[in-house]
Amino acid sequence: MRYCTQCGQAVQLRIPAGDSLYRSICSACGHIHYENPKLIVGCLAEWEGRILLCRRAIEPRLGFWTLPAGFMENEESSLAAALRETREEACAIVEAGTLFALVDVPHISQVHLFYRGALQNGEHRAGCESLETRLYAEADMPWDELAFCSVRFCLEQYFADRRRGEFAIHQHTLQPLPED
Repeated sequence: MRYCTQCGQAVQLRIPAGDSLYRSICSACGHIHYENPKLIVGCLAEWEGRILLCRRAIEPRLGFWTLPAGFMENEESSLAAALRETREEACAIVEAGTLFALVDVPHISQVHLFYRGALQNGEHRAGCESLETRLYAEADMPWDELAFCSVRFCLEQYFADRRRGEFAIHQHTLQPLPED
């Protein structure tokens, strides 16, 4: 950040009084600009033992498969965001379930939340951010074509829990992938 969003003057990177982290602080009006992680929320929607996936029509990871998910909006609960994203990306209505996975992705300042849910009537189709949607059984899951490590973690935990016959809430922190 170079300029203040409040008054347009230049900002300086300093540690404000009572804080321990560098922040962009306006040299004119003194406004402190806090940058916080983004919340990505989605739904692990099941229908007759299969999981709903979307093939991405946008970057990042265009053409790869993911759970329906996206950025949480202001004035929206995380569950409402998961259900909205599922409607937008897969044109699917889901009966809300419980929080299933929380994945911290600190190297890109994100937190990913996934809820379990039951796909209503088995109906789904591609929304504007998806090329196609499909229901996958565990044996047919496109593991090598998944868009994100957080989605892989969520699916692995889901199938392990289902085999055990008991679902839990899972938390994980993703580390940056090693560079080639």
